[in-house]
Amino acid sequence: MNDFMKIAIREAENGIARNDGGPFGAVVVKDGVVIAKGHNRVVVSHDPTAHGEIVAIRRAAKKLGSFDLSGCELYSTAEPCPMCLWAIYWANIDRVYYGCTVADTEKIGFRDKEFYEMSKQALQEKMHMVDRNECLRLFDLYNRLEQKTNY
Repeated sequence: MNDFMKIAIREAENGIARNDGGPFGAVVVKDGVVIAKGHNRVVVSHDPTAHGEIVAIRRAAKKLGSFDLSGCELYSTAEPCPMCLWAIYWANIDRVYYGCTVADTEKIGFRDKEFYEMSKQALQEKMHMVDRNECLRLFDLYNRLEQKTNY
């Protein structure tokens, strides 16, 4: 299993344990070093933009002192939604590795597919699926929670 995806999964597990907002964790890596990580905080922060990828991007930009994350890669437990995908482009992140697909996300009650269908022009060449089965385990863990808030 990919070491950086392991970190993203642990980050998502932390968010699930706290019921912060879903089974989504992300890690920004540069030159083989973890720069920042984040998990979904939409529910706990009352912020619809606080997706795991956005949280990790914000932290990485702050740590590096730059809005330009060229040379960085992002590992995410799920295929980024269109908002996150475009944030990834704005941040100039070179490559994205993800676990679960938009279809997997839809199965547990999230609306990513709806937004993707609105943005068919999204460029997908940066997207490469890795470790889907490990990430699906997170989705199952989250889906079994009695009290959760999907959005």
